[in-house]
Amino acid sequence: MTEKTGNRSPWVWIPTLYLYQGIPYTIVMTTSGLIYKTMGVSVASFAFWTSLLYLPWTFKFLWSPYVDVVSTKRNWTIWTQLLMGVAFIGLGLVMPLGAFYAISLLILFVIAFLSASHDIAADGFYMYALNQHQQAFFVGIRSTFYRFAMLAALGLIPVVAGVVQKNTGLKPVEFQANSVSYGDYMPFDPGTISIPAAEGKPTIKIFPSEIRIPLYSPGESETDSTVVYIALSAPPESGETVVVNVARKTGSKDIDIPRGRADRFEFTDANWNKPEAIVLKVNRNLSETTTSGFLITAGNIAFSWVAALGLLGAFLLLLAVYNKFMMPHPAENNDGKSAGLMAFIEVIVSFFSKPGVIPAVLFFLLYRLGESQLVKIATPFLVDSRSAGGIGLTSAEYGIVYGTIGIIALTIGGIMGGIMASKYGLKKLIWPMALALNVPSAVYIYLAWAQPMPGDILIPISVGVEQLGYGFGFTGYMLYMLHYVGESKYKTAEYAIGTSLMAFGMMLPGMISGKISELIGYEHFFIYVMICTIPGMLLIFWLKIDPKFGLKNSD
Repeated sequence: MTEKTGNRSPWVWIPTLYLYQGIPYTIVMTTSGLIYKTMGVSVASFAFWTSLLYLPWTFKFLWSPYVDVVSTKRNWTIWTQLLMGVAFIGLGLVMPLGAFYAISLLILFVIAFLSASHDIAADGFYMYALNQHQQAFFVGIRSTFYRFAMLAALGLIPVVAGVVQKNTGLKPVEFQANSVSYGDYMPFDPGTISIPAAEGKPTIKIFPSEIRIPLYSPGESETDSTVVYIALSAPPESGETVVVNVARKTGSKDIDIPRGRADRFEFTDANWNKPEAIVLKVNRNLSETTTSGFLITAGNIAFSWVAALGLLGAFLLLLAVYNKFMMPHPAENNDGKSAGLMAFIEVIVSFFSKPGVIPAVLFFLLYRLGESQLVKIATPFLVDSRSAGGIGLTSAEYGIVYGTIGIIALTIGGIMGGIMASKYGLKKLIWPMALALNVPSAVYIYLAWAQPMPGDILIPISVGVEQLGYGFGFTGYMLYMLHYVGESKYKTAEYAIGTSLMAFGMMLPGMISGKISELIGYEHFFIYVMICTIPGMLLIFWLKIDPKFGLKNSD
């Protein structure tokens, strides 16, 4: 290292470097699903298009030699961070536009390209600034803060959006539905609804005022459902769309909106007084009366994302300034080399001529086959309506689940992974880490089949178990990449090839995950995910790993 901040502890820059690295990736790949789900885009559509956003990470090896030899990894890191901060502010500003979907996808692609370039530079900087033992020790720390960033993007950002949604738009409305015997049930005639325009801001209106659902009575009546009607008391402003969401929040699970029936409605100045129908159905096996509580919300969803993404962009700009002053200046082996065709060919030949390249490449492609699909569907599953098979969390509840139990579990898992890897080496821990990464994903099978209510302690516990395993297990995956690259002449570019293969293995399965989940339902989808974890783990039997890699005496 040069004299500039040469003795600065890695603790002052590794956490912020990988905190930054994780946020753009998570927003693009995962939080975008939450954004588009709340904005009314179908799961199949956004799962496909956001999976295509893996392309910059998949093909970043094409320009990685340029990052390796043009300027310094430090400069690439700082400039890409500054540009991404500005891009996130722009992403928030387009959310209220009518063409937000297409424009936001374009901005997300720009962010993905900048983030992929940042990954090349940051990972190369990490390898130049640290020796091998430090790399093994801090891989757990870097993974922890990378995942901390993911949880901030999945937790804090949705919480901010949820708070804004709750305090903007129309006042939330609660109502109760009661099951009654068929003799006490009186059908409601929607023809009696009349809604004269009220003065001032619209409010949500519900018809009828008392909601009863008949118990199923074989031989007497086949009726087991009723219809509730909602509308607005006054027209919204011209060009404004009021999005209304309905969800069961309390009481018995035996009264709910049936799967496949609408629970999201849009009102404008053209249809504000035309009632929309909400179907409520009672469990046919229920023989006694019960009650369920429902909540109707109509927050300003688009504005909530303007605020959340704007704050995120400002935070990233501040983080970039901090990193500029705190990152050290290690010596980098660019030596003014040209990033021409021969350099690119030399990188490719070096990477693909290493011993054990075939199982290594297959490992990079298939190890995350299950996770690549889980990560696309877990978010919409947790926030999707219970009538569609989801858990029904609000944006704020979703953020809290990932921002409390999840972050604690992830931090513990990541730190444990790094410490144990530096103590026992990758060879001894690769299997325990692989199992820890994949097996806890089974908690989603339980959540899909049991459908615990929002607020149930088992939801954050399940997410915490999955995050703990991921924090510990992903350490092994990243360490193997460092092991495979070794002390290569072009280790920054070769590491980029490894992460590109990983991204390619995430992209293709992610593109079809939304369609598969729609075809087979959440319950069977998560079982399918667990089956997909098997091929990548089996490849471990063929990996060549130096037993001394990661140990202190291996430098």
